[in-house]
Amino acid sequence: MRVDAFDFELPERLIALRPAEPREAARLLVVDERLEDRHVGDLPALLRPDDLLVLNDTRVIPARLTGRRGDARIEATLIERLDARTWRAFARPARRLKPGDRVAFAGEFAATVELRDGAEVRLAFDLAGADFDAALERHGEMPLPPYIASRRPPDARDRGDYQTAFAVRPGAVAAPTAGLHLTSALLAKLPPHVTVTLHVGAGTFLPVTAEDTREHRMWPEYGEIGAEAAAAIARARAEGRRIVAVGTTALRLLEASDGAAFRGQVDLFITPGYRFRMIDVLLTNFHLPRSTLFMLVGAFSGLERMRAAYEHAISQGYRFYSYGDACLLTRHDAF
Repeated sequence: MRVDAFDFELPERLIALRPAEPREAARLLVVDERLEDRHVGDLPALLRPDDLLVLNDTRVIPARLTGRRGDARIEATLIERLDARTWRAFARPARRLKPGDRVAFAGEFAATVELRDGAEVRLAFDLAGADFDAALERHGEMPLPPYIASRRPPDARDRGDYQTAFAVRPGAVAAPTAGLHLTSALLAKLPPHVTVTLHVGAGTFLPVTAEDTREHRMWPEYGEIGAEAAAAIARARAEGRRIVAVGTTALRLLEASDGAAFRGQVDLFITPGYRFRMIDVLLTNFHLPRSTLFMLVGAFSGLERMRAAYEHAISQGYRFYSYGDACLLTRHDAF
């Protein structure tokens, strides 16, 4: 399909710079045979008691660093750990860096540039293991999406705001944002859940530059489904219960693995025409135009239905993107 089929106009005023308070006060657009305006706090009444929720328990690391190479200021956003000391990163301005350069992020926290390819560099840090993790916590900032970071700097509030209540496994450089709406108190009122892990990568923010979806390749992300979670998912499906993905990351992981125990890279690209095998209901935020995520929800609920849903959301002043409102989608062939 042509990528411009997934374009739409969004007023800048609807891009959320902070989450709703409390989190479950965010608005929720229910999209099935009709559109219904609700709130995230209404989820206990909207879901079935025997549904099985699937949550992504990845934890966002403070992956954005600011340092110096001599007199030059360098910004680096870590995107993938290669070994105990080495990371792939986006650097700005990357043109100032060459192999062998040293970048000092703090007195005891520095790295050597091993390779540069365009805006991407490979950094070998002096610290490893727990020492590296502690230094990153002290000196790193939360890697807010570009549409927020370009309008305000990250601050102390983002350390909590840009993290789900169930985040336990460090490794993501972007939050699984549908989960940001769920507090521990709300989770206690919802149907049973299992947790899986997909470490969301920086590729989630990269624009689709191809003109046709067939020419786009997804950025691989590491995922895991444990044996206990896989067994609960298989049991729910055998009993005819609905599987509810909290976020597109949980959906992509289950669809890529068929819900079985899994450990590896996920690069599944879902566009209209894809046949869903695992997920019946999806809780997700409102996504960027021309993005792989808008393509995914168009595949899940039908592109025309989602275009109508987004037009309604814009007309009603819903807040968009990572800190914005949410929608609850039923798979298009379940009506």
